[in-house]
Amino acid sequence: MTSPTTEPTTQLEKKDRCNNLPHRPRVLLGKMGLDGHDRGVKLIARALRDSGIHVIYSGLWQTPRSLAISARDEDVDMIACSMMSNSHLVLVPRLMGELQNVGRPELIVDVGGIIPQEDIEPLLKSGVRGVYHTGTSMLDIVEAVTSATQEHKSLNNDNTSVSATLSRNISLVEEGKEVNAPKKRPTSVIGFTGSPGAGKSTLTAAMAAEAVRNGKKLAIIAYDPMSPISNGALLGDRLRVDFNTVDENVFYRSLARVGEDYTTLPDILDLVGGAGFDYVFIETVGAGQNDVAIREVVDKTIVVLVPGMGDSVQMDKAGILEIADVFVVNKADYDGDSALVRELIDIASGREIFETIATQGKGVVKLLSHLMPD
Repeated sequence: MTSPTTEPTTQLEKKDRCNNLPHRPRVLLGKMGLDGHDRGVKLIARALRDSGIHVIYSGLWQTPRSLAISARDEDVDMIACSMMSNSHLVLVPRLMGELQNVGRPELIVDVGGIIPQEDIEPLLKSGVRGVYHTGTSMLDIVEAVTSATQEHKSLNNDNTSVSATLSRNISLVEEGKEVNAPKKRPTSVIGFTGSPGAGKSTLTAAMAAEAVRNGKKLAIIAYDPMSPISNGALLGDRLRVDFNTVDENVFYRSLARVGEDYTTLPDILDLVGGAGFDYVFIETVGAGQNDVAIREVVDKTIVVLVPGMGDSVQMDKAGILEIADVFVVNKADYDGDSALVRELIDIASGREIFETIATQGKGVVKLLSHLMPD
Protein backbone atom coordinates (compact mmCIF):
# COMPACT_ATOMS: atom_id res chain seq x y z
CA MET A 1 0.00 0.00 0.00
CA THR A 2 1.43 3.38 -0.95
CA SER A 3 1.50 6.28 1.49
CA PRO A 4 -0.50 9.42 0.72
CA THR A 5 1.65 12.10 -0.83
CA THR A 6 1.89 15.72 0.21
CA GLU A 7 3.38 16.75 -3.13
CA PRO A 8 1.21 18.78 -5.53
CA THR A 9 -0.40 16.85 -8.37
CA THR A 10 1.52 18.88 -10.91
CA GLN A 11 4.41 21.29 -10.82
CA LEU A 12 4.90 23.88 -13.51
CA GLU A 13 7.70 26.39 -13.38
CA LYS A 14 6.30 29.85 -12.69
CA LYS A 15 7.23 32.02 -15.67
CA ASP A 16 5.58 34.17 -18.31
CA ARG A 17 4.85 31.98 -21.33
CA CYS A 18 2.67 34.63 -23.00
CA ASN A 19 4.88 37.70 -23.41
CA ASN A 20 4.95 37.35 -27.20
CA LEU A 21 1.16 37.44 -27.64
CA PRO A 22 -0.99 40.40 -28.79
CA HIS A 23 -2.46 40.76 -25.30
CA ARG A 24 -2.55 38.92 -22.00
CA PRO A 25 -4.63 35.74 -22.62
CA ARG A 26 -7.96 35.45 -20.83
CA VAL A 27 -9.63 32.07 -20.36
CA LEU A 28 -12.88 31.16 -18.64
CA LEU A 29 -12.84 27.89 -16.73
CA GLY A 30 -16.37 26.62 -16.29
CA LYS A 31 -18.13 23.53 -15.01
CA MET A 32 -21.59 22.95 -16.39
CA GLY A 33 -24.24 20.66 -15.02
CA LEU A 34 -24.14 18.81 -11.72
CA ASP A 35 -20.37 18.37 -11.54
CA GLY A 36 -19.52 19.23 -7.94
CA HIS A 37 -15.77 18.59 -8.09
CA ASP A 38 -13.39 21.46 -8.64
CA ARG A 39 -9.95 20.29 -7.44
CA GLY A 40 -8.85 19.49 -10.99
CA VAL A 41 -10.04 22.88 -12.26
CA LYS A 42 -8.13 24.64 -9.51
CA LEU A 43 -4.94 22.80 -10.43
CA ILE A 44 -5.37 23.84 -14.05
CA ALA A 45 -6.14 27.41 -12.98
CA ARG A 46 -2.89 27.63 -11.02
CA ALA A 47 -0.85 26.21 -13.88
CA LEU A 48 -2.36 28.72 -16.31
CA ARG A 49 -1.87 31.60 -13.86
CA ASP A 50 1.74 30.57 -13.32
CA SER A 51 2.22 30.73 -17.11
CA GLY A 52 1.08 34.34 -17.40
CA ILE A 53 -2.58 33.75 -18.27
CA HIS A 54 -5.52 35.60 -16.72
CA VAL A 55 -7.89 32.89 -15.54
CA ILE A 56 -11.55 33.59 -14.81
CA TYR A 57 -13.11 30.90 -12.66
CA SER A 58 -16.91 30.95 -12.68
CA GLY A 59 -17.50 28.23 -10.09
CA LEU A 60 -19.50 25.00 -10.04
CA TRP A 61 -22.98 24.15 -11.34
CA GLN A 62 -23.01 26.59 -14.22
CA THR A 63 -25.69 26.56 -16.89
CA PRO A 64 -24.86 27.07 -20.56
CA ARG A 65 -26.40 30.56 -20.36
CA SER A 66 -24.53 31.67 -17.23
CA LEU A 67 -21.28 30.47 -18.77
CA ALA A 68 -21.97 32.33 -22.02
CA ILE A 69 -22.75 35.56 -20.15
CA SER A 70 -19.53 35.24 -18.15
CA ALA A 71 -17.44 34.59 -21.26
CA ARG A 72 -18.94 37.58 -23.05
CA ASP A 73 -18.64 40.08 -20.19
CA GLU A 74 -15.09 38.99 -19.38
CA ASP A 75 -14.15 39.15 -23.09
CA VAL A 76 -12.25 35.88 -22.88
CA ASP A 77 -10.20 34.41 -25.70
CA MET A 78 -11.67 30.98 -25.06
CA ILE A 79 -13.87 28.91 -22.79
CA ALA A 80 -12.46 25.74 -21.27
CA CYS A 81 -15.39 23.78 -19.87
CA SER A 82 -15.49 20.38 -18.26
CA MET A 83 -18.16 18.05 -16.95
CA MET A 84 -18.28 14.60 -15.40
CA SER A 85 -22.01 13.93 -15.42
CA ASN A 86 -22.22 12.41 -18.93
CA SER A 87 -24.23 15.42 -20.12
CA HIS A 88 -21.77 16.86 -22.63
CA LEU A 89 -23.83 16.02 -25.72
CA VAL A 90 -26.72 18.07 -24.28
CA LEU A 91 -24.99 20.95 -22.47
CA VAL A 92 -22.23 21.76 -24.96
CA PRO A 93 -24.56 22.37 -27.94
CA ARG A 94 -26.70 24.52 -25.64
CA LEU A 95 -23.60 26.52 -24.71
CA MET A 96 -22.87 27.14 -28.37
CA GLY A 97 -26.45 28.34 -28.83
CA GLU A 98 -26.24 30.67 -25.82
CA LEU A 99 -23.02 32.21 -27.13
CA GLN A 100 -25.02 33.08 -30.24
CA ASN A 101 -27.79 34.55 -28.07
CA VAL A 102 -25.45 36.79 -26.05
CA GLY A 103 -23.67 38.12 -29.12
CA ARG A 104 -20.38 36.16 -29.17
CA PRO A 105 -20.95 33.10 -31.39
CA GLU A 106 -17.33 33.09 -32.58
CA LEU A 107 -15.81 32.41 -29.16
CA ILE A 108 -13.54 29.36 -29.03
CA VAL A 109 -14.76 26.49 -26.84
CA ASP A 110 -12.66 23.53 -25.73
CA VAL A 111 -14.13 20.66 -23.73
CA GLY A 112 -12.43 18.42 -21.21
CA GLY A 113 -13.42 15.48 -19.04
CA ILE A 114 -14.32 11.86 -19.44
CA ILE A 115 -15.53 11.95 -23.04
CA PRO A 116 -16.18 8.65 -24.87
CA GLN A 117 -14.42 8.37 -28.21
CA GLU A 118 -17.69 8.13 -30.13
CA ASP A 119 -18.85 11.47 -28.68
CA ILE A 120 -15.91 13.48 -29.98
CA GLU A 121 -17.20 13.92 -33.52
CA PRO A 122 -20.64 15.22 -32.43
CA LEU A 123 -18.94 17.74 -30.15
CA LEU A 124 -16.69 18.95 -32.96
CA LYS A 125 -19.69 19.25 -35.28
CA SER A 126 -21.47 21.41 -32.69
CA GLY A 127 -18.64 23.95 -32.95
CA VAL A 128 -16.17 22.81 -30.29
CA ARG A 129 -12.55 23.40 -31.29
CA GLY A 130 -10.91 20.64 -29.28
CA VAL A 131 -11.61 17.83 -26.81
CA TYR A 132 -9.13 17.08 -24.02
CA HIS A 133 -9.05 13.85 -22.05
CA THR A 134 -7.73 13.07 -18.60
CA GLY A 135 -3.96 12.84 -18.70
CA THR A 136 -3.51 15.91 -20.92
CA SER A 137 -0.38 17.72 -19.78
CA MET A 138 -0.53 21.17 -18.23
CA LEU A 139 1.74 22.53 -20.96
CA ASP A 140 -0.71 21.26 -23.59
CA ILE A 141 -3.50 23.13 -21.81
CA VAL A 142 -1.38 26.29 -21.71
CA GLU A 143 -0.75 25.90 -25.45
CA ALA A 144 -4.49 25.56 -26.08
CA VAL A 145 -5.09 28.95 -24.44
CA THR A 146 -2.18 30.76 -26.08
CA SER A 147 -3.16 29.45 -29.53
CA ALA A 148 -6.64 30.97 -29.08
CA THR A 149 -5.30 34.45 -28.30
CA GLN A 150 -5.69 36.85 -31.22
CA GLU A 151 -5.43 40.62 -31.54
CA HIS A 152 -8.43 42.48 -30.19
CA LYS A 153 -10.51 44.40 -32.71
CA SER A 154 -13.69 46.42 -32.29
CA LEU A 155 -16.98 44.51 -32.28
CA ASN A 156 -19.32 46.58 -34.39
CA ASN A 157 -21.48 44.16 -36.37
CA ASP A 158 -25.28 44.13 -36.15
CA ASN A 159 -25.41 40.88 -34.18
CA THR A 160 -23.22 42.10 -31.33
CA SER A 161 -24.99 42.93 -28.06
CA VAL A 162 -24.43 46.13 -26.05
CA SER A 163 -22.68 44.18 -23.28
CA ALA A 164 -20.43 42.36 -25.77
CA THR A 165 -19.38 45.68 -27.30
CA LEU A 166 -18.82 47.20 -23.86
CA SER A 167 -16.68 44.28 -22.79
CA ARG A 168 -14.48 44.47 -25.89
CA ASN A 169 -14.16 48.25 -25.51
CA ILE A 170 -12.91 47.76 -21.95
CA SER A 171 -10.28 45.37 -23.31
CA LEU A 172 -9.18 47.96 -25.86
CA VAL A 173 -8.94 50.69 -23.20
CA GLU A 174 -6.88 48.35 -21.04
CA GLU A 175 -4.48 48.01 -23.97
CA GLY A 176 -4.22 51.79 -24.34
CA LYS A 177 -6.23 51.97 -27.56
CA GLU A 178 -8.74 54.61 -28.59
CA VAL A 179 -12.40 53.61 -28.47
CA ASN A 180 -15.22 55.21 -30.43
CA ALA A 181 -18.29 54.60 -28.25
CA PRO A 182 -20.90 56.51 -26.22
CA LYS A 183 -19.37 57.82 -23.00
CA LYS A 184 -21.05 59.04 -19.85
CA ARG A 185 -20.11 59.06 -16.18
CA PRO A 186 -22.50 56.71 -14.30
CA THR A 187 -24.89 58.26 -11.78
CA SER A 188 -23.34 56.46 -8.82
CA VAL A 189 -19.89 54.85 -8.53
CA ILE A 190 -19.30 53.09 -5.22
CA GLY A 191 -15.94 51.65 -4.23
CA PHE A 192 -15.61 48.69 -1.86
CA THR A 193 -12.25 48.25 -0.21
CA GLY A 194 -10.81 46.47 2.81
CA SER A 195 -8.38 43.80 3.83
CA PRO A 196 -8.18 40.40 2.07
CA GLY A 197 -10.82 38.03 3.41
CA ALA A 198 -13.16 40.77 4.62
CA GLY A 199 -15.88 39.43 2.33
CA LYS A 200 -15.99 42.24 -0.24
CA SER A 201 -16.87 39.90 -3.12
CA THR A 202 -19.64 38.16 -1.20
CA LEU A 203 -21.00 41.50 0.00
CA THR A 204 -21.08 43.09 -3.46
CA ALA A 205 -22.65 39.92 -4.88
CA ALA A 206 -25.38 39.94 -2.23
CA MET A 207 -26.04 43.63 -2.87
CA ALA A 208 -26.14 43.10 -6.63
CA ALA A 209 -28.70 40.30 -6.24
CA GLU A 210 -30.86 42.50 -4.01
CA ALA A 211 -30.58 45.42 -6.45
CA VAL A 212 -31.77 43.17 -9.29
CA ARG A 213 -34.72 42.05 -7.16
CA ASN A 214 -35.54 45.75 -6.82
CA GLY A 215 -35.59 46.15 -10.60
CA LYS A 216 -32.17 47.77 -11.03
CA LYS A 217 -29.29 47.00 -13.39
CA LEU A 218 -25.70 47.57 -12.37
CA ALA A 219 -22.11 46.91 -13.33
CA ILE A 220 -19.31 45.55 -11.15
CA ILE A 221 -15.63 46.09 -11.91
CA ALA A 222 -13.56 43.79 -9.71
CA TYR A 223 -9.79 44.00 -9.34
CA ASP A 224 -7.64 41.03 -8.34
CA PRO A 225 -3.87 40.80 -7.85
CA MET A 226 -1.57 40.03 -10.78
CA SER A 227 1.59 38.02 -10.30
CA PRO A 228 4.74 40.18 -10.43
CA ILE A 229 6.61 37.06 -11.61
CA SER A 230 4.47 35.50 -14.35
CA ASN A 231 2.02 38.40 -14.95
CA GLY A 232 -0.74 35.82 -14.63
CA ALA A 233 -3.80 36.18 -12.43
CA LEU A 234 -6.61 34.12 -10.96
CA LEU A 235 -9.81 36.16 -11.22
CA GLY A 236 -12.35 34.40 -9.05
CA ASP A 237 -14.55 37.13 -7.58
CA ARG A 238 -17.40 36.70 -10.08
CA LEU A 239 -18.16 33.20 -8.78
CA ARG A 240 -19.88 34.86 -5.78
CA VAL A 241 -22.62 36.14 -8.10
CA ASP A 242 -25.37 33.72 -9.11
CA PHE A 243 -25.75 34.53 -12.80
CA ASN A 244 -28.37 31.81 -13.08
CA THR A 245 -30.55 34.29 -11.13
CA VAL A 246 -29.37 37.80 -12.07
CA ASP A 247 -28.78 36.89 -15.74
CA GLU A 248 -27.87 39.99 -17.78
CA ASN A 249 -28.94 42.54 -15.16
CA VAL A 250 -25.42 42.55 -13.73
CA PHE A 251 -22.44 43.29 -15.98
CA TYR A 252 -19.36 41.91 -14.24
CA ARG A 253 -15.81 42.49 -15.41
CA SER A 254 -12.66 41.22 -13.68
CA LEU A 255 -9.31 42.97 -14.08
CA ALA A 256 -5.84 42.16 -12.73
CA ARG A 257 -3.34 44.58 -11.24
CA VAL A 258 -0.01 44.73 -9.45
CA GLY A 259 -0.64 47.20 -6.63
CA GLU A 260 -3.06 50.13 -6.91
CA ASP A 261 -3.38 51.16 -10.54
CA TYR A 262 -6.62 52.85 -11.56
CA THR A 263 -5.20 54.68 -14.59
CA THR A 264 -7.79 53.25 -16.99
CA LEU A 265 -10.74 53.24 -14.58
CA PRO A 266 -12.13 56.72 -15.45
CA ASP A 267 -12.30 55.73 -19.13
CA ILE A 268 -13.85 52.37 -18.25
CA LEU A 269 -16.49 54.11 -16.13
CA ASP A 270 -17.36 56.42 -19.02
CA LEU A 271 -17.86 53.38 -21.26
CA VAL A 272 -19.98 51.61 -18.64
CA GLY A 273 -22.17 54.69 -18.21
CA GLY A 274 -22.41 55.15 -21.97
CA ALA A 275 -23.65 51.56 -22.26
CA GLY A 276 -26.59 52.38 -19.99
CA PHE A 277 -25.43 51.34 -16.52
CA ASP A 278 -26.17 54.08 -13.95
CA TYR A 279 -24.90 52.18 -10.89
CA VAL A 280 -21.38 50.77 -10.64
CA PHE A 281 -19.61 48.91 -7.84
CA ILE A 282 -15.81 48.89 -7.84
CA GLU A 283 -14.15 46.15 -5.79
CA THR A 284 -10.50 46.70 -4.99
CA VAL A 285 -7.74 44.18 -4.54
CA GLY A 286 -7.46 43.22 -0.88
CA ALA A 287 -6.14 46.43 0.65
CA GLY A 288 -3.75 47.36 3.43
CA GLN A 289 -3.65 50.45 5.63
CA ASN A 290 -1.92 52.57 3.00
CA ASP A 291 -4.03 51.58 -0.05
CA VAL A 292 -6.21 54.65 -0.48
CA ALA A 293 -6.08 55.49 -4.23
CA ILE A 294 -9.63 54.21 -4.90
CA ARG A 295 -10.98 57.32 -3.16
CA GLU A 296 -9.91 59.50 -6.10
CA VAL A 297 -12.01 57.68 -8.73
CA VAL A 298 -15.29 56.82 -6.98
CA ASP A 299 -18.17 58.86 -5.61
CA LYS A 300 -18.36 57.03 -2.31
CA THR A 301 -15.91 54.71 -0.56
CA ILE A 302 -17.10 51.75 1.53
CA VAL A 303 -14.47 50.27 3.86
CA VAL A 304 -15.31 46.68 4.78
CA LEU A 305 -13.90 45.35 8.05
CA VAL A 306 -14.23 42.16 10.06
CA PRO A 307 -14.01 41.53 13.80
CA GLY A 308 -10.53 40.69 15.06
CA MET A 309 -8.66 43.13 12.80
CA GLY A 310 -6.52 44.54 15.60
CA ASP A 311 -6.54 46.59 18.77
CA SER A 312 -7.78 50.13 19.25
CA VAL A 313 -4.42 51.64 18.25
CA GLN A 314 -5.06 50.47 14.66
CA MET A 315 -8.13 52.71 14.56
CA ASP A 316 -6.08 55.84 15.12
CA LYS A 317 -3.51 55.21 12.40
CA ALA A 318 -3.69 57.25 9.20
CA GLY A 319 -4.70 55.45 6.04
CA ILE A 320 -7.59 53.40 4.78
CA LEU A 321 -9.98 54.12 7.65
CA GLU A 322 -9.72 57.83 6.91
CA ILE A 323 -11.09 57.49 3.38
CA ALA A 324 -14.30 55.71 4.38
CA ASP A 325 -17.59 57.42 3.65
CA VAL A 326 -19.33 54.37 5.10
CA PHE A 327 -18.05 51.57 7.33
CA VAL A 328 -19.33 48.02 6.95
CA VAL A 329 -18.59 45.45 9.63
CA ASN A 330 -19.05 42.21 7.73
CA LYS A 331 -19.13 38.74 9.31
CA ALA A 332 -20.95 40.39 12.20
CA ASP A 333 -21.64 36.97 13.70
CA TYR A 334 -17.94 36.63 14.56
CA ASP A 335 -16.64 37.17 18.08
CA GLY A 336 -15.56 40.75 18.62
CA ASP A 337 -18.24 42.36 16.49
CA SER A 338 -19.58 44.62 19.25
CA ALA A 339 -16.07 45.68 20.26
CA LEU A 340 -15.21 46.60 16.68
CA VAL A 341 -18.39 48.67 16.29
CA ARG A 342 -17.61 50.54 19.52
CA GLU A 343 -14.09 51.32 18.29
CA LEU A 344 -15.47 52.54 14.96
CA ILE A 345 -17.98 54.83 16.68
CA ASP A 346 -15.04 56.58 18.37
CA ILE A 347 -13.40 57.46 15.04
CA ALA A 348 -16.38 57.63 12.68
CA SER A 349 -17.20 61.30 13.29
CA GLY A 350 -20.78 60.73 12.26
CA ARG A 351 -20.06 58.43 9.33
CA GLU A 352 -22.53 55.57 9.00
CA ILE A 353 -21.66 52.10 10.33
CA PHE A 354 -23.50 49.04 9.04
CA GLU A 355 -23.28 45.45 10.25
CA THR A 356 -23.74 42.65 7.73
CA ILE A 357 -23.48 38.89 7.37
CA ALA A 358 -23.16 38.79 3.60
CA THR A 359 -23.25 35.00 3.33
CA GLN A 360 -26.74 35.07 4.87
CA GLY A 361 -27.91 38.34 3.32
CA LYS A 362 -28.32 39.93 6.74
CA GLY A 363 -28.01 43.71 6.79
CA VAL A 364 -27.72 43.87 3.00
CA VAL A 365 -31.14 45.46 2.36
CA LYS A 366 -30.47 48.26 4.85
CA LEU A 367 -27.02 48.94 3.39
CA LEU A 368 -28.31 48.93 -0.18
CA SER A 369 -31.14 51.30 0.71
CA HIS A 370 -28.58 53.73 2.08
CA LEU A 371 -26.30 53.52 -0.96
CA MET A 372 -29.01 53.33 -3.65
CA PRO A 373 -31.98 55.13 -2.07
CA ASP A 374 -34.08 55.41 -5.20
